[in-house]
Amino acid sequence: MKPYASLTKDEQRAELKALQEKYAEIKAKGLSLNMARGKPSSEQLDIVSDMLTVLSKADDCYDGKLDVRNYGELLGIPSARALFADILDTVPEKVIVGGSASLQLMFDLISKAYTHGLLHSPAPWAKLDKVKFLCPVPGYDRHFTVSASFGMELIPVPMTEFGPDMDFVENAVKDPDVKGIWCVPKYSNPDGIIYSAETIDRFIHLKPAAPDFAVMWDNAYCIHEVIGDYVPFPDILSLAAAAGTEDMFYEFASTSKVTFPGAGISCMASSVANIEHVKKILNAQIISFDKVNQLRHVKFLKNKENTLALMKKHASVLGPKFTAVLDALDKEIAPLDIATWRRPKGGYFVSFYAMPGTARRVFTLAKEAGLVMTNVGATYPYGKDPDDSNLRIAPSYPPLDDLKKAMEIFCVCVKIAALEKLLG
Repeated sequence: MKPYASLTKDEQRAELKALQEKYAEIKAKGLSLNMARGKPSSEQLDIVSDMLTVLSKADDCYDGKLDVRNYGELLGIPSARALFADILDTVPEKVIVGGSASLQLMFDLISKAYTHGLLHSPAPWAKLDKVKFLCPVPGYDRHFTVSASFGMELIPVPMTEFGPDMDFVENAVKDPDVKGIWCVPKYSNPDGIIYSAETIDRFIHLKPAAPDFAVMWDNAYCIHEVIGDYVPFPDILSLAAAAGTEDMFYEFASTSKVTFPGAGISCMASSVANIEHVKKILNAQIISFDKVNQLRHVKFLKNKENTLALMKKHASVLGPKFTAVLDALDKEIAPLDIATWRRPKGGYFVSFYAMPGTARRVFTLAKEAGLVMTNVGATYPYGKDPDDSNLRIAPSYPPLDDLKKAMEIFCVCVKIAALEKLLG
């Protein structure tokens, strides 16, 4: 195979015709395949299903002397706070344990900022004329949806191989209307980038004009290695505390891709002062989150060491799937010089950059051939990818054989879209 741009127009037309015939054969099969979201597979869920039986009798329902079946423990049971503190390398006093979704905690914190204000807010955000939020791109669509739901102005921040463009960030936070930034610091969604030490250092030394600037540190993939050993990651709270900026950081994590996505537990970690501020508002909102499920997770996961061992089992399922995706791209797309992609060691996605101006065409072709993918533009604020290039591949959910079929379809669609573009 030669780079498509090096072919003559006649050669490009001949190649396109052959691919269209192959595409018609694929469509005729009536396939139904899904690579839309980063959902754990049934095989992964089976790995953790023993958790369902760890609480089998009344005597199992105690965290020390605390009966988790009753009211109380607004911030989470002590052992669950300790478990997340262990995983995040912080201390239990800085942790709130919530329900099944860290996204709920993120939305809730932003909501509190609007209704009550954060610890250092001069006024609740709802009383301000304008609120702006920084959004590293490509990024996590649900982060952008949270901000957009409150009417914020979303400001795209270019991503580099080291994390967000910190020159851009440091300049943007000079505007007092800029109230925060979304971050996925380890195995970023979708690029799989790990923020560098320099990037982290620049974050903890940020000097935003807004006194209540919030760094939403969504550490969703903190223990989610797919290929290779666990990669330790700095505790942002202790680093920020040393720099005197700990109140600026709100860290989030969950067990959504450790145990059950629909029935896990989540946490927010921040300074003790922030935790106390949020606790006062929570007092009017809820008696407690699901403490029975918190204890179920503690008894099953036990500690960070045991949890990392469990993540190795997940990786044994996910690793071959990521390898299958990368192998298909290396074989079918790399020689043609029509796209680039990231090669993540962890997280849940492969970020693919098609020839500019072709991502929507690839998405449409794939959908018509029976392959559902994440909506084009989802990784950008307002669903608008200015280059019409980024496609998020989610390998986790389909069985391996189905994934290989999906990648065959995807590669054919990428080739067709590129040739159509080259031929004008």
